[in-house]
This record gives sequence, C-alpha cells and structure tokens, in this order.
Amino acid sequence: MAPETERVCPAPPLRLILTVHGLIRLVDTAELLAAELVSNAVRHTRGPAALRVRWSGEVLRIAAWDTDPEPPAPPPEAGAGVDEQEDGRGLVLVRACADVWGWRPLAEGGNRGKLVWCELVPA
Repeated sequence: MAPETERVCPAPPLRLILTVHGLIRLVDTAELLAAELVSNAVRHTRGPAALRVRWSGEVLRIAAWDTDPEPPAPPPEAGAGVDEQEDGRGLVLVRACADVWGWRPLAEGGNRGKLVWCELVPA
C-alpha cells in the first residue's frame, strides 16, 4: 500500500492573480521572489510551508511560512563568492530584487515557525 500523502488544492498561478489585478509589471520579479522564499522554506526546514501574497496600499508583500522559528541565515554580501556556489543565493536574490525584506517569528517562546517576507513597490 502506498504511503498516505497530504493533498493540497492548487492555487491559481501567481502570474494569473497579479495580471487579473492589473499588476503585470510586478509579475516576473514577484514570481522569482516567491519561488526563492518558498524553496528556502522547503529546503531548510522540516514540515509544511506556505506562501502568502498580499496587495495593500501600493505594496505587494510576498511571504513564506515554515515551521522553524529560527531566523534565516543572513545573505552574504555582494562579491563574497556567491557566484561560484550552487546554493545559498536565495536571500541574495531577495535582497537584490525586493524593496525591503525581513522575517519574524510567529510565536514568542513557542514553536509556531516563522514568516520570511519581502515587499515590492511598483515604480
């Protein structure tokens, strides 16, 4: 018998959501940032991960939730040999492409995970 797997309803693609809401100019960067944040959450933590996208007051916030309450490793500075590495570039890309980024634990003293987020403001 095959192991039981968790089923999740697929969400509409981010490109479609942003296009429908008139944010086509943010699509490419938003897709890159969402992929980096979610892949970090999946790769570096145990358990589930989720993506949240919110448009509010001219700011697009993209956030990835994971179950690890520890902060993400800080991205290396530009020119620190990142180009030669096969991994470790996710937050470097986020820092370079987003207007601002950060993280926050989701429970003080508890283990409810963290949210790593970034924001894009249309030019």
